[in-house]
Amino acid sequence: MKDFSYIMEKVKEKMKATGEKKADRSEGFTLIEVIISLALVTVVFVSLAQLFTLSVMQNLRSNEMSNAIFLAQQQIDYLRTLTIDELGAFPTVNIGESNDEIIDINQDGTPDFRRLTVVTPSQVANTAGFDVLVMVFPIFARNVARDQLIASPDRYRVRAYIHTFISR
Repeated sequence: MKDFSYIMEKVKEKMKATGEKKADRSEGFTLIEVIISLALVTVVFVSLAQLFTLSVMQNLRSNEMSNAIFLAQQQIDYLRTLTIDELGAFPTVNIGESNDEIIDINQDGTPDFRRLTVVTPSQVANTAGFDVLVMVFPIFARNVARDQLIASPDRYRVRAYIHTFISR
């Protein structure tokens, strides 16, 4: 039993000695630990900032696409209200119709889109109807010739492309 108590005393002495050494050492982080943690935090924040920027860009593009599709569908709905004679004469300038429009959707004085409408009599035999094509482009296509836009809409990043048939 004497040996056991002797061993316990030695262990306690060693624990005190190591405890005192730790107490002498100053508490805190080393310079290397701080630099590494700052580097990790920086990487995380840069990644989050890039993700946020990408999210904002996608939201803007989605908004632009939604507005363009709305404008194209609006034109199709208007054309469906016309009679066969009015469709044949489209666009009638004296009532404000146009087949090539610059549109300011939010009325802030800055044009947002260019909408092209092509109405042609149907080539199908025994059919009284019209082929209708409506394309909506971003405003940077403002100065591009109409024929070029119709010939290659993807080249000018068409935002809405609706091709339909209106019968009477």
